[in-house]
Parts: sequence; C-alpha cells; structure tokens
Amino acid sequence: MPRFDRYIFFQLLALFGFFALVLVAVYWVNRAVVLFDQLIGDGQSALVFLEVSALSLPNVIKLVLPIAAFASTVYVTNRLMSDSELVVMQATGFSSLRMARPVFLFGVAVAFMMMVLTHFLVPQSRSMMIERRDEIAENVTARFLKQGQFMHPSNGVTLYIGRISDNGALEDLLLSDSRTENRSTTFTASRALFIRGANGPKLIMINGMAQVLTKKTNTLSVTSFDDFTYDLGSLLSGRPPKGRSPDELSTAELLSPTPQVLTETQSSRSSLIFEGHSRFADPLLGIGVSLIAFGALLQGSYSRFGLWRQIALAIVLMVLVQGISTASVKFGLESRNGWILAYFAPALACVTGVLLLVWSQRPRRLRQIALAP
Repeated sequence: MPRFDRYIFFQLLALFGFFALVLVAVYWVNRAVVLFDQLIGDGQSALVFLEVSALSLPNVIKLVLPIAAFASTVYVTNRLMSDSELVVMQATGFSSLRMARPVFLFGVAVAFMMMVLTHFLVPQSRSMMIERRDEIAENVTARFLKQGQFMHPSNGVTLYIGRISDNGALEDLLLSDSRTENRSTTFTASRALFIRGANGPKLIMINGMAQVLTKKTNTLSVTSFDDFTYDLGSLLSGRPPKGRSPDELSTAELLSPTPQVLTETQSSRSSLIFEGHSRFADPLLGIGVSLIAFGALLQGSYSRFGLWRQIALAIVLMVLVQGISTASVKFGLESRNGWILAYFAPALACVTGVLLLVWSQRPRRLRQIALAP
C-alpha cells in the first residue's frame, strides 16, 4: 500500500475505533438500564448482569459499525480538506477515484468485521443469551418455591407447598390457575418434583387430582392422575419458547431452510432466505457509506468557512440510504423473491458514492477546458 494510502487508511481506522467505542457505549448504557431493572429486580447478581450485557454486545456492535464508519470518514476527510492535504494531492494530479482508494479499502475492512459478526458472533451470542435467560427464568421460578406460604407467581395463579423435603420433593401441593376466562383449574398432589425441561422449568405432580370449574355452565369436573406435568416456566414468561429464532440460525440454515426449521422458527421460507442474504448485504453498507461520506465532502472547492454544506449533504444521503434499507426489509420479508431487495440499499450506497466521486472531478475539468489556449 503506497504511503498516501497508508496515511489515510490508518487515520480512518483510528477514528473508526474511537467512534465505534463511543457509539457502542451509548447503545450499551441504554440497554444496560433495562437489563439492570429486569435482572437486579429479580434478585440476580451483578455477575449475571455483566454476563447478559456482554452477550448483547455483538449485536450492538453490528448495528453501530456502519455509523462509526460514516462518522470517521466525514471527520478525517473534513480535517484533511481543512489542512489542505487533499487539495495538495489534487494539485499533484490525483483524481477523486484515486484518492478514494484507501477509503474503499477501509470500507472493505469494516465490511469484513461485519461479516464476522453477522455470520458467527451474533448467532452464537443470541443462542447463548437465550440459554442463559432460560437458566435465569428457572432460578426465578425456584424462588417461589417456599413451604407453608400461599404464593402468587403470576396474575390468577396461586401456589401452596405444605413441605419441602430434604431431597427437594414438594409435598402436599396445591396449584390454582384461573388465568383462562370463565374457567378455573385447581391441582392438588401429595408429592411433586421441580425439574428443568427443554422449554423451561416444569412441575411434575404425583398422585393427585385436577378440578376444573367451568363458570359459564357452573359445572365441576374432577380427574385423578398418577402423574401430571405442569409448565411452571409459563407462570413468569406467559409463553414458553417454542424453538430457535431466525437470529440463532446459521447462514446455511437460513439460505436453505428445511421444513423442520420452518416449523421451529414459525417463519416463512421467503423471510428466512431474506435474513440469510441480509447477512451478506448488510456488511456492504460499510463500503457504501464510506464512499458517500468521502465523495460528498469532495464536492465544491476549498472554503475557509468549512464544509458544512458538504457534511449536510453526506448526512442527508446517509439517512436516505438507511430509510431505503428499512423499507427494503419490510417489503423483502413479505415478497417471495424479496431477497433481492436485501442488496438494493448497499448497491445504491456504493453507486451513489462512485457517482459523487466522478462528479467531484467535473468542475476541475471545466476549469481546465476554460483555461486551455
């Protein structure tokens, strides 16, 4: 890499690290406040809070990297223009496309970072976070298991345990569930066990009876059972997890979803394919927004009043690209071949950046023609 390219490339990387750190900190603080209320309020330790916060960082970093790339490119280009360094390079015969080469390489580096995040780190962190939350939910549910007290784990649910034996068995249990409208179910069991299931904590009641009262018809049905399994985790979450989410799937599973994957995620085939292609398309925004920022600030000539109009132009174009990206997601998830729309915003950003670079050379060519004998 020539000295000029290395000079600009490493300046961009240094400022990119600074802006990424600041933006990640801002996003993380906002997220940490919500997590702090949820986890500490449920009696979890600070170590659990830090663990869950760390698992949320890869997704936060993925979101802020394009913004950090845009901000660093604007800042470095503005400083180089203010110090007349780019003006000198233009005077030596460097074209805008030639000067944009280190910016393009910087965008490729950002895109590579985002590729690693979207294809590997984010899916793994999401899977680990959901597993950790299931464990936390089990611990929270276990806090309601106290003997000799009427407890209310959720609205419409009453739980009573006569005694908890030394081996963890629950004796003389009563569980009343009236969350369903016009229907109330009461379980009684001489013995019960609290276990961890695939979809959360469960309560296995042994040698008991279920009484179902239908209020509309005012009828009572009684059923005896030898053993009965009750989903205790739903008392806290309201709905147990049914499978992995699209964020947890690998890219190969998203691009070629099997019927089992479609059933597990409860998603359509087109939406999963769109998500898979988005993992390739989104990193390209790092290249596009960097070229837009650099090309927009090369518009016009040097001014001692600064490049505020060019910076405003870059911000407007950045907002438009983000808006188009959001709209593409909305329509792409609903369309049968909507995966093509995943590449629309990144391609538009790259084309816009190249057009800005080409247009920035037009005034100089016109002046050269006018001064020619």
